[in-house]
Amino acid sequence: MYPAPRMFWQLFRHRNDPPVGPFGTHVSQHICWPWDLDVWMELNNGFTLTLYDLGRIPLAYRNGVYAATRRLGYRLTVAGSTVRYRRRIQVFDRLTMKSRLLGWDDKFLYNEQSMWEPDGVCANHVVLRTAIVGPNGMVPPAELAREMGHDGPSPALPPFVQAWSAAEAQRPWPPMQD
Repeated sequence: MYPAPRMFWQLFRHRNDPPVGPFGTHVSQHICWPWDLDVWMELNNGFTLTLYDLGRIPLAYRNGVYAATRRLGYRLTVAGSTVRYRRRIQVFDRLTMKSRLLGWDDKFLYNEQSMWEPDGVCANHVVLRTAIVGPNGMVPPAELAREMGHDGPSPALPPFVQAWSAAEAQRPWPPMQD
C-alpha cells in the first residue's frame, strides 16, 4: 500500500523549507518501519522505490517542478530507474535521504536519490528518468525548464547516466515473450 500518511507528513514537514533552485538537493529523514520489511526482515526492494517518492515529491515542490507542471497542466511519470543496493536496511533504522534533479535530455528528466545511514554509509542509490506528459503526450523537458526560469541547456549529465540512457535505447521493446 502506498504510504500516503508518510507523504503528507513529508510535505507538511518541509512546507516552509526555502526553495533549492532547479538543481539543489532536498534532504529528508526517514525510519524503516515493520511494514516496510520483506520476508528477510529488511527493507523490501520494491518499497525502497516507494520511499524514494517521499524525497522526490517534496523536492519537486522546493525546486519548482511541481509549480511549473501545475501551471502548464502537465504530469510526471517515472519512465525508468536503476538502483544500486549496498547495505541492508532493517526495522527502525534511521535514514537520511538526499534527492536532486541532475538534468535532462530530449525526452526525460533525470533525478538522483540516495539513502544514508547515521554512520555516513550509503545504503542504496537510484537514478530515475521521468517523462513529462501533457494532453498530447510526452513534452520535451526543456519546455518545463523554461517554465521554471531556466533558459539554458541542461547541465551535462554524469557519464554513468549517459551510459545508462544509451543502454536503455538499445533495449528491445516490447521484450521477448518466450
